[in-house]
Formats: sequence, structure tokens, C-alpha cells
Amino acid sequence: MAESAPVLVLISEDPRASGRAFEAMRIALGVVAGENDVTIVLTGPAAHLLDADTDDLVDGDDIAKFRENLKRLGIPFHIEAAAIPGGGEGWNEAQHPLVPVSAEEIAALVGNARRFIIF
Repeated sequence: MAESAPVLVLISEDPRASGRAFEAMRIALGVVAGENDVTIVLTGPAAHLLDADTDDLVDGDDIAKFRENLKRLGIPFHIEAAAIPGGGEGWNEAQHPLVPVSAEEIAALVGNARRFIIF
């Protein structure tokens, strides 16, 4: 795999129940700071990392800060299309860049990555 291939950070943990989702996002930002290409993929309940109201999330205040830093750096969230909340009200109100992906597209992203961080 070429060194230009991205590091894939796959987050499936529920940020309403575990601090692991935030830790994965924090690590992704650190990998980006190391001047690496990073692809962040959110599956299942990890989509709640984009909830507008972070009060119900473990490490909610930190999630909002790190989410903003990733947005400022132009790092989109690849999100499992089936995990996107219907209606979208109260979700991704900060308009973080999103790339909806299918399970097959997630598999392709994994296949094209040079390293993996999975939470």
C-alpha cells in the first residue's frame, strides 16, 4: 500500500454511552496533525457525534471542540448512510462536511487504507 494512502479511523461506539467515540475522534485529529491523510468513518450510533446538543454525550463539550477543529481542517465525516437520522433536526447543525457511504463503500475505504484505527 502506498504511503499516500489514508489512515482510516472507523468509529462505531455510541458517544451517548462511551467516551471511546470521542477518543477515536481525538486520535484522528492527532493523526491529521502529524500530516497524514485521514478518512473518518462513522457507523451506527457513532453518528451521534454530530448531535447538535452535546449535553447527553460523554465528553460532549470536548466533542464539540474537536468536531470544530476537524471542520476547520476540511476533514469530512464519511457516514454510513443508514445511520443518518431521519429528518436531521438537531443533527449536524454545524454543517460539518459529510460523505454518505454504503456498507460496500466502507469496505472499499478499508481496502484502500494503509493503517486502521477502529473503535
